[in-house]
Amino acid sequence: MFLATSNQAKQLLCLTYASRVSPEELQRGHEDVRVLLAGLSPGFRLLVDLSQVESIDLDCAPEIGRLMDMTDQAGVGLVVRVIPDPDKDIGMNILAVFHYPHHPRIVTCDNLTEAMRALWL
Repeated sequence: MFLATSNQAKQLLCLTYASRVSPEELQRGHEDVRVLLAGLSPGFRLLVDLSQVESIDLDCAPEIGRLMDMTDQAGVGLVVRVIPDPDKDIGMNILAVFHYPHHPRIVTCDNLTEAMRALWL
C-alpha cells in the first residue's frame, strides 16, 4: 500500500508505505504526489514512513527513484525517513545519490516520534 498526503500549512509532504508494496501501487500514486507537490513551496519537508511495511518488492526501486526525482524537482529541503527495520530499506541512500541532485538534508529515524522531532513538529 502507498498513501501520499500533505499539510500545506506546515509545508509537509508525507509518503506512507504499508503492508506489501508493489511497483504498480507506486505508479498509481505518482499523480497524487504531483497534485500535492503543486501546493507546496520550495524548501518543503518530506516524511517517508516505512514503519508499517511488511514487504517491499525490489522492483519498487525505480518507482521510488521517480518519486525522489519529483520531490527533488519541486525543491524538497529536508527528507526524514522512518526505517525501523533495515531489511525493509531497499537502498534508499544509494537511490538518493542518483535522484536528489539538489542534495536536500536527509535524516533516517528508527521511529515516528524521532521523525517528528527531526521535522520540528
